[in-house]
Formats: sequence, C-alpha cells, structure tokens
Amino acid sequence: MKNIIISGASRGIGFALVEYFATKNYNVLALSRNTTTLKHFNNHVKVLKVDITDKNDLQKVNAFILNSWKKVDILINNAGKLVNKPFEETNYQDFLAVYKVNVFAVAELTKLCLPYMNKNSHVIAISSMGGIQGSIKFAGLSAYSSSKGAVITLFELLAEEYKEKGIAFNTLALGAVQTEMLSEAFPEYKAPTTATEMANYIANFALTGNKMYNGKVLQVSNSTP
Repeated sequence: MKNIIISGASRGIGFALVEYFATKNYNVLALSRNTTTLKHFNNHVKVLKVDITDKNDLQKVNAFILNSWKKVDILINNAGKLVNKPFEETNYQDFLAVYKVNVFAVAELTKLCLPYMNKNSHVIAISSMGGIQGSIKFAGLSAYSSSKGAVITLFELLAEEYKEKGIAFNTLALGAVQTEMLSEAFPEYKAPTTATEMANYIANFALTGNKMYNGKVLQVSNSTP
C-alpha cells in the first residue's frame, strides 16, 4: 500500500486528490493550514495542520513519517499561492509570499521527504501553463507565473541529481481548472475543467507516470493555444 503526501489539501485539486486516494484506501497524509474540511475521511487519511512555509511546522511532517510510515512513495506538491495584480503594483512582499509557497516550500518539503524515499518513489510538482516558456501569459500574474516556471526548472534539476537512486521528479503544468483559487483571482472566468476531473488525472499520473517519465514537464490543458 503506497504512502502519499499531498500539500494544499483543504480545497480545490488537493481536496479532490485526498478524496480520490481515500476511496482507493491508499495511505494519505493531507497537509494544510486549514484542516476543517478534512475531518470526514477514513482511517487511511491522516491530517496535519501545517504551514509549509514554516520550517518548524514542517518538522511535524518529519515526525509523522518517522514514527508512523518510515517511507514515502508519492509526494504531490499541490499547494499554491496566486496574486493577481498589475506588475507595477506587485511589490517585493507579494513576490516573496508567492515564491515562499510555490517554490521555497516545495523545495523544503521535498528535501524533508527524500530520506524516506527509495527506488520507484515519485515526486510531483503542480505547475501552470503560465510557467511554460512560449505559452500565452495572463497579465497580472508576474509573480505567480514566474514562480511556476522556477519550479519546473527545479524539478528538472532534481531528476538529474537523484536519477541514480531511482526517484522520479515530474511536473504537471495545468491549464485553467475551476477551483476556489481561480475564482478568487478571476471571479468572472469559468474554467473548462473541474477540480475533480483534474485530480483524477493527477492521481493516476502519480501512481504510474514515473514508469515512463522522469525530469519531464507535461502540459495538461484542453484549451488551445
């Protein structure tokens, strides 16, 4: 039975991922600052109230793995932060807040889990089509899209660094998905894909994608261009 960690688990794609794996009776560690939505799952789902940008909070994750699981098979770095502002109004604190969640915390949580991973473990970063070089960009997302580009490069590097250990690192660059975060940033926009639909795709990729991919970024979008 695989042990799966999901960050940003309280809503949107993260919550739908917890639901998917719970129905399959996988062991899930759900991480979120807000855990009120995560109380109704079965005993296979463990919930930790964690701010992944806080190194002290991350030690709760380490203690749980050490005392309960001993190993991690899949890590899905799903937590994300989006700021929608014109570039001239996007200040240093905005950039820092976005990068702390979308890049720095991804690096720290991944680093924490690596000692518990072995051959065939799979680490996934949830990025965005906005982070793909040459893709159409949305004005107002300078901090968000650039951070999503950064995590793509980070995972390409980690795939190279850990290839001898058999740990796979892949990134999924998502198109628009109807989540709470999207609605907060773009209230009038309606995405063509639901959180549940995307979570089902991500879950299946998490379970099997490392057999065919390593160090890759897959564009998961049904819109053109």
